[in-house]
Amino acid sequence: MQDLPLTTLAAMSPEDMARTRLAGLRRQHREMDEAIAAMAAQGTVCSLTLGRLKRSKLALKDQIARLEDELTPDIIA
Repeated sequence: MQDLPLTTLAAMSPEDMARTRLAGLRRQHREMDEAIAAMAAQGTVCSLTLGRLKRSKLALKDQIARLEDELTPDIIA
């Protein structure tokens, strides 16, 4: 959302803003996954750094799940 002009942000609904944020979080999660895989493939990775990246990736996954829950309507069966 930081890349969007302020006029665009002002015209967006809260749902649109959440969807934009969700797309950004998914992109970050995918990029972090690729970085972790590249580090693991090298074989000479500091376990502390790798653990920190994995925890950050998990935090992103939790944020994604929360946003998806907010955007998914509750259906009463």
